Amino acid sequence: MRSRPIGFLLATLAGAVLALGGTSAASASPSTAPASTASGDVGTADACYTWSGTLQQGSSGEAVRQLQIRVAGYPGTGNQIAIDGAFGPATKAAVQRFQSAYGLAADGIAGAQTFNKIYQLQDNDCTPVNFTYAELNRCNSDWSGGKVSAATARANALVTMWKLQAMRHAMGDRPITVNGGFRSVSCNSAVGGAANSRHMYGHAADLGAGSQGFCGLAQAARNHGFTEILGPGYPGHNDHTHVAGGSGRFWSAPSCGI
Repeated sequence: MRSRPIGFLLATLAGAVLALGGTSAASASPSTAPASTASGDVGTADACYTWSGTLQQGSSGEAVRQLQIRVAGYPGTGNQIAIDGAFGPATKAAVQRFQSAYGLAADGIAGAQTFNKIYQLQDNDCTPVNFTYAELNRCNSDWSGGKVSAATARANALVTMWKLQAMRHAMGDRPITVNGGFRSVSCNSAVGGAANSRHMYGHAADLGAGSQGFCGLAQAARNHGFTEILGPGYPGHNDHTHVAGGSGRFWSAPSCGI
């Protein structure tokens, strides 16, 4: 766990005009400051990813996909948003929940205030400030050998971390202990994991009790985009809470009322 150093570069108003003037599209560049928006708002340059302009329902493209990763933990109870670059009603609702969680105007339109909050919450490698790739992969260093490509497994783990960041904030910003995440097929076999374990896709994380307790974590996970939740009362899960994304939904933590 670590906190992000404060030192963001401020973009300046220089009469910049959006190339897509009047549209809701936004662009991004990790090395240049964003242009001013049509409303006069100014974004903040970020070492990970920089948005410019605003994004709203109907927008599409890579800037939307990057936003969806950051708000993946705000889909509403029992839901999961698609990371597809299409800003539809589900993405709008997730943006609104994110905005509400951080005391912003919850209009579902991602502009300078929303992006600046995201910049505060992420490190230069795009992970949220309270989680690391190392925590999500105690198997090997290159994310290889799973059921998907190394790049896909790592990308899935990034979405998982942003879901955990949302869950952490909802639980009072108390630390969440991650005992493990991605597993190659061989790592999964070595620990006796299920043959279809979502750990091999990079979707999953096993959580320690921390100050929240296993049941508290399992119950909170229902609100933050996890389609698989296994905890106390489910065979082999009395000593941790397992959370994962991916297709379908299977929640079972009988001792926790789930």
